[in-house]
Amino acid sequence: MEHRFQIAISAGLLAALWAGVADVFQLVTWIGFLGCSTFFAQTESGFKGMLMAMTTNLSGVFWGWLIIAGSTFFGSPIISYAITGIVTSIMCLQASHKRLAFIPGAFIGCCITFAMNADIAAIVPPLVIGALLGYSMSLLTEQLITLTKNRQNLSSQVTSVSDNAAKEL
Repeated sequence: MEHRFQIAISAGLLAALWAGVADVFQLVTWIGFLGCSTFFAQTESGFKGMLMAMTTNLSGVFWGWLIIAGSTFFGSPIISYAITGIVTSIMCLQASHKRLAFIPGAFIGCCITFAMNADIAAIVPPLVIGALLGYSMSLLTEQLITLTKNRQNLSSQVTSVSDNAAKEL
């Protein structure tokens, strides 16, 4: 990883910012970090990557809710198992749609829904913010890389000028 230092700075700064914002607004911090992790785990970059993280995670939230609601409605363990199997298959099949192609994103959203007992109001805001957080980390890292390169170029130019001046003396 060539730019480990820049990644570390942007991740550390924005993770601290997210933790503070989540605390102030009483959002579930770990859900945001899972949304952020989804952004970095899938293969798209930039805005498309953020959308991929959001759509796959949110589809998983829906599927998790459907499993919980269906299992509660029918009240039978056997039917719950069947619903779980059918919905799991659908989560995999939905990947044939380009915007839903990252299967682990759906499973992450589904697992969050199970962990939060389908409390959709507590899940969606930090999950969406988490994808934005990942995108922001990516943008900040790019800016830090550019600043570092510009600084190195300037330093090289200054060294070159001083070397040339020393040769002339």
